[in-house]
Amino acid sequence: MDKQHFQQLVKGVREMKRHAAGKTVRGVKTADLSVPSVRSIREAAQISQSQFAKLIGVNLRTLQNWEQERTKPTGPARALLKIVASDPKALAALHE
Repeated sequence: MDKQHFQQLVKGVREMKRHAAGKTVRGVKTADLSVPSVRSIREAAQISQSQFAKLIGVNLRTLQNWEQERTKPTGPARALLKIVASDPKALAALHE
C-alpha cells in the first residue's frame, strides 16, 4: 500500500469515528429516526408499563430500557411507537 492510499484509509477511519460520535461528516446524510419519549407515549395512553409492553409485544424489561433510554426501539417497534404517539387510541386496535 502506498502512502497516499494509507492516508486516505486513515482519513476514512477518522470520519467513521466522528460519525459514530454523532458529529457531522461531510457527504453523510442521516435520516431522522427519532422516536418521542417512550415514557411519554405510554403515559399519554394512560396504561402501566406491563400493560403497554404486553400490548406492543415486547418484554417488560425491554420497555423499561427504552423508557430509561439505555436502549432505543428499532424497526417495527419504532414504527408502532410513532403510530401510538400520533394517536394513543390506536392501542385499542391491539386489544382485538
